[in-house]
This record gives sequence, C-alpha cells and structure tokens, in this order.
Amino acid sequence: MNGDVKPVRLAFADVLSLGTIGLRTRRMRAVLSALGIAVGIATMVAVTAIPESNERALMNELAALGPNLLQVTAADNPEQDFGLPAESVEMAGRIGPVTSVTAVANTHTLVRRSDLTDPRDGSGLAVLASRPDLLDTLEVTMYSGHFLDRAGGAVPTVVLGSVAASRLGIPSVPSDAPPPQVFIGKSWFAVVGILATTPLSPEIDRAVLVGWEAAQTELGFDGRPTVIYLRAREAAIESVRAVLPATVHPQQPSRVRVTLPSDALFAKRATEQTFSVLFVGLAMVALLVGGIGVANTMVISVLERRSEIGLRRALGANRGQIRIQFLTESVALSALGGGAGTAIGIVGTALYALYNDLPVVVPAPAVAGALGGAVVVGVIAGVYPSIRAARLQPTVALASA
Repeated sequence: MNGDVKPVRLAFADVLSLGTIGLRTRRMRAVLSALGIAVGIATMVAVTAIPESNERALMNELAALGPNLLQVTAADNPEQDFGLPAESVEMAGRIGPVTSVTAVANTHTLVRRSDLTDPRDGSGLAVLASRPDLLDTLEVTMYSGHFLDRAGGAVPTVVLGSVAASRLGIPSVPSDAPPPQVFIGKSWFAVVGILATTPLSPEIDRAVLVGWEAAQTELGFDGRPTVIYLRAREAAIESVRAVLPATVHPQQPSRVRVTLPSDALFAKRATEQTFSVLFVGLAMVALLVGGIGVANTMVISVLERRSEIGLRRALGANRGQIRIQFLTESVALSALGGGAGTAIGIVGTALYALYNDLPVVVPAPAVAGALGGAVVVGVIAGVYPSIRAARLQPTVALASA
C-alpha cells in the first residue's frame, strides 16, 4: 500500500514561493550577490549595443555621403612634381557609369591672414584650385556664405574648409558687411564661403579653395589637377575603379592611385569591433565572478538553513523538492541581477548615444542573450548547493541546528 503512495508535486507558485524565501529574508545579501551578475550583464549589453549605435551612425553617414565616391591621385614622387594630365577630368567623365566628376589642384602657395605675418607661415593649410562643381560631386554643404560659382571663378575669391576657417580666425561670412580677406601669394582674396565638415575628404577641411581660372591668372597654376573626385553607379564602382588609371593617364597608368575613401571608415569600424571583443571578454570575466559570488551565497545559505532543511525533510519533503527549492533560489537571484544589469546596460547605452548624437540601438539578441546568460549562470551556480542541501539527512540537519 505504501508503495502506491506518490510524492506530492509542488505547484509552480509553491516552488517560486519556497525558492524566494532566502531572497525575502536576507535582502541585503541578495542585493550584493545579484550586483556581481548585474555588473557582468550590464557590461555585456553595453559593449554589444554601443558598437551597434556607432555602426548605425556610420551606415547613415555612408548612405548620406554615398559609398560610390572614388578619389584619383597622382602617386607620390619625391624627385618631381607629378600631376595628372590637364584633360584627365574630362577623360574620367567619359566613363559610362560615372555620374559626376570634379577636381582640385595644389597651387603650392601659402595663405596668410595678413600680409604682415611671416611669409613662410601657411598655418598648415593647402591652397587648392577648385572646379565649380566640387560642391555637388562631394555632396558637401555650406556652413556660411556661398561656393565659387562659374561667374565668380575668375575673380579673386576663396572658400575655406572648416579647419582652415578656424585656423585663419574666420568663424563665418557676414551677409551685411564686406567679406573678410586672406593674403595668398601676392594677392588679396575675399572669403565668400565656409564649408561644413567633409568626413570622407578631410583634405578639403584643411584647404583654401580658389577658383580654377583665378588660380591660373593670380597664382600661376598650370591647369593640372592633383586630385580627381568622381561618383559612379554603385553597382559598377569596382569596374570604374579598375579602368580609371589607364583612362586618366594612358601613358603612365602605374603612376595613378585610386582609393575609395569610405574604406577608411570601414577600417575604423573593424578596429572598434576588435575592442568590442576585448570588452565582451572582460564582461564574461565579470559574469564569471558574479556567478562564483552567487554559488558562494547559496552554499552559505545551505549551511545556515540546515535546520529548515531538516524540518522540511521530517515533514515529508523529498530530495527533489529540496533541490528544486535551492535551484530556484539561485536562478531567481541570478535573474534579478540579470534584469537589473540589462536595464542598466540599456540606460547606459541610451545616455551614451544621446550624448554623442548617435541613434539608440539595442539589439534584441543582446538583451535575450544577457537574460539567458544570467539564468544559465544561476543554474550552474545553484547545482552544487542544491544537491548538497538535498543530501542532508533530516536527523543530522536537525541535530546540528
């Protein structure tokens, strides 16, 4: 008859109630133990979500600038000033998939804020002859004033890059007053505009742009471009890149270099990913330390609650019910830390993104993985203490109380 008696199965609510007794009665210990898990989970969420926010911002930036921009330059030659042929811009424009093309050229002159300053001090800025369609091809916006138009390209006017404007001390171009002037070579040039920052062409930020015709008449420019910028249909970008050297300089194609400026941004992104892997490793170490803390808390809890275990066993609780009680407590403790850590990680990511003007991106797999990782840590940390609690004999447990 006794063989037909089956142990009472606890309902889920009863298991949850029993499993959280330790958390409710020892709150400070529970908080400190969960803190270790929370730190690891918060770090995991942050180092996963912050690179995602940076990547989204990068993708938005590339989409706005266009991943179809190519830059053609003459290979460096220390013995001579090797430039591209004067007709190279028109030749590049004849390539079928090319949608727009423009160029700049180094005039090898210095710019000064005044003719009274040191003639050898050019503030580290380049004076570039620019075609009037540079703004459209690079898709750059004006910060202040206007660009060199075709009508004004032959008169002594200049447009400053963002860095050049800062170094020359010209924050903006007034609309209701005479424009500021800079001294280039032996002539004064009026500043008619300042460009916004150009992320894919930082050399333009540090440049003073002079009209193509004005550079020839005022600065002795020979008409040979040093950098060609062109945009092509994205699907054909690699094909255009392959034929450009022979197109712009048929006599010496090996002296021509073609680059995709956005490659530098992707390289930067790869570097950020490397550091992300490092931080994920650190987060795993923090999570491991938190798991050890939970396991230690559970072992001590078993030792402190031997009388409770003995009384429950004497009243009919079997080993399985004791195991599930302490395993539930361990999982609940880790889940509490995991939930808090996930919330901290999301809030931290949001604050970082908003502070740096980035889109807030929190990948769902990262959140799910964080919570799942916390539960797994709780299970692993609770296995040994729960087995140890279940193995206690009722008489021994009550005798040691």
